[in-house]
Amino acid sequence: MSRTTQIFCVSTLYGAATLVAAIDSDCFTEADRRVLLVFNNAACPETTPAVDEMPGFEHLRDHFDDVLSFNEAIHPFHPGAWAPRADDLPLFERYLRLLWGLGDDRVELVLESIQVNPALSLAQIFTGAPVDVYADGLMSYGPTRNKIDPLVGTRVRRLLHLDLVPGLTPLLLTEFGVPAQVLPTPAFLKVMSCLAGASGELPVLPDDAALLLGQYLSALNILSAKEEEELHVRMMRGAVRRGHKAVVFKPHPTAPASYSRALETEAERLGVTLTVVDTPVLAEVLFEKAPPALVVGCFSTALFTASAFYGLPVARIGTEPLLDRLTPYQNSNRVPVTLADALLADLEAEGGDALPKDRLTGLLEAVGFTMQPQILPRLRPAAERFLSTHLGARTQRYFKRRRLTTLGLPGGIPERLSFLPRNSTARRMVRRAKALRKAVRR
Repeated sequence: MSRTTQIFCVSTLYGAATLVAAIDSDCFTEADRRVLLVFNNAACPETTPAVDEMPGFEHLRDHFDDVLSFNEAIHPFHPGAWAPRADDLPLFERYLRLLWGLGDDRVELVLESIQVNPALSLAQIFTGAPVDVYADGLMSYGPTRNKIDPLVGTRVRRLLHLDLVPGLTPLLLTEFGVPAQVLPTPAFLKVMSCLAGASGELPVLPDDAALLLGQYLSALNILSAKEEEELHVRMMRGAVRRGHKAVVFKPHPTAPASYSRALETEAERLGVTLTVVDTPVLAEVLFEKAPPALVVGCFSTALFTASAFYGLPVARIGTEPLLDRLTPYQNSNRVPVTLADALLADLEAEGGDALPKDRLTGLLEAVGFTMQPQILPRLRPAAERFLSTHLGARTQRYFKRRRLTTLGLPGGIPERLSFLPRNSTARRMVRRAKALRKAVRR
């Protein structure tokens, strides 16, 4: 009888902590061998430390028999850009089995972000392997980003996720009927506590400080570098207006140093104490070691861990303009931005404008359908119900009128013309008009 080898794939320390919490909670059956396969998806992996080189990883290492590098296996290609040709899949499976000492083992895969490479490539290479997917952030609440080959999607047994938004069920992979399973929060907090103890020395953080979370949105082409600098400055001003005299800034590990310098200039002008934490540690480590009085960010997952897991006050900033600027509409950041905007207090607004929680599922289903109508056609009735009942001044920001019009949904063109987007004759006439216009331009 062949051995069973479980391959756990990870690209972030947060994801590794999530996996360890799942193992500690007996979410996986016993296996003969457990391998942690590290993906370094940084733009320049050669200059960016991988997960197994991050402070605190040694505490997680004991949960696995081996730690291997996917980057080394496919060198010199980048894991996010490389994909095997369909005809080469058997060849690559034999190659990886030999390289990683798998022999004839029965392989089980535990993947993150299965809809894109490198996770998708690995699922295709190990064609017959059952798959579990785990999610370590807010994107799991949104629809699957790309249409997945049924040969991959039908092998997924479950989606493991943290309960970042209590009561909300993820949409990820629901087109394949994949059930979602919540990971126990106490197990995750226990892992984070151990990481905090193994993270080494951190700057002395002042009491009653506001923690500002940087996300490096310019690298995602969501904001320009100048706009992101200004967003950080607005975070500081908002925290000061709320009475905080000390501010801690945790920049994204790959963000430029100029972001910190802009805040230093503003802190001097405002007369507040600024501490910059440039050590590569998770925000949750700071929540453990020196809980801030307020956590401020745009749509970072850490805002939700701070609120849901640590009971810390949080505030968001800059989400409404992002909802308008995210392109294309189906950009996978849309759901995290929507959740932050709908649920968290606005740093710059007086009073609360959070969406009632009983409308959250309806909002998510409507946004999910408008993002991926071909992947989630079953959500059309739910989207129509929500839009016909709750589309107003507070919820209009989550939808594009043009998108609603194209899909023939409430809130688009006037109701008397709502048959047009789904009318085959109308679509045929539009195609002919476009073709004629192109011919005239030539």
